[in-house]
Amino acid sequence: MSTSATDPPLLRTGRLFRDNPVIPLLIILLLMIVALEVMRPGIVTPFRAGRDGLISTFWVGNLIKFAIPLAMLAACQVLTMLTAGIDLSVGIVATVSAFVCATLSTLWGVGPAVLVALASGLVVGLANGIGVGHVRVHPLIMTLGTGLIATGCLQVYQRLVINAGSEIPGFLVALGTGRTAGMPNGLFLFVPFAAFILWLMRYTGFGRLLFALGSNENAAKLSGVRAWQVHLALYALSGLIAAIAGLLYLGMIRQTSLSLANPLLLPSVAAAVIGGTSIFGGRGSYAGAIVGALILRVLDTMLTLLQMPEGARTALFGLIILAVTAIHVRIAGAR
Repeated sequence: MSTSATDPPLLRTGRLFRDNPVIPLLIILLLMIVALEVMRPGIVTPFRAGRDGLISTFWVGNLIKFAIPLAMLAACQVLTMLTAGIDLSVGIVATVSAFVCATLSTLWGVGPAVLVALASGLVVGLANGIGVGHVRVHPLIMTLGTGLIATGCLQVYQRLVINAGSEIPGFLVALGTGRTAGMPNGLFLFVPFAAFILWLMRYTGFGRLLFALGSNENAAKLSGVRAWQVHLALYALSGLIAAIAGLLYLGMIRQTSLSLANPLLLPSVAAAVIGGTSIFGGRGSYAGAIVGALILRVLDTMLTLLQMPEGARTALFGLIILAVTAIHVRIAGAR
């Protein structure tokens, strides 16, 4: 008989949680949903009969809808944190992408506007990659600096196109606000995207290089890894992901702003950390970050129901994030 078969149930459960860190996160998410239903009975309505007689998952659909752009930006943080980095420019990159797309759509048409919007994210990402990988600037400083530069450039650009107006492409509106069978259309973008990120991290050489650089960069370099090339590709990918998330968020919010996606920056970091990604590199889970994004959206709903002042709400939001992260680390046995 194997040793594991004779272990106490509590020990086996702890081992299961350590091997599958997403499980305790799902338990925390379910407990928060139960608490939300207790706070406001009836708010968590899994099914609602629509006017067409079909059954639609209304509340769940809303939860997923607003978690998608956050989870996409969290992917940027997970990938960069694998190398002991971070990307503090993703919020402004998403904002720039959305603003450029909306304003250029009236001048150049939808197709060129979308391409330029995606290119803007790629340019910022390449700048980050060069700074981090070649010049050896710390990722926090580099991405913060490029974010501030992008903010200034956006303000100058806004003055140039202030009289041009804006137009939000119809396909982005349909993707951001439409529903199919009660679920948000954003899933048609997010499901392939999430599958790609999971595949990239687990089954590709590039993903293994990210883990290797985060675990021991010097050892990876001695084994022949060209770290600057990996960082260049990594931050370029992060910028492109942020630009795509910005376009989706534009279709969801349906208005332009110079700070449209900026509020998603810190929650994207929190979602990655809650999901089990280490800021010291070498360990990360995108599946965990997705659940982390859902947890943050449920938490946001809970704080809204409590009708707290903005200052107290922000402070409590941070405290609860720390508590959830601590609980997850404790249960999963992560270090």
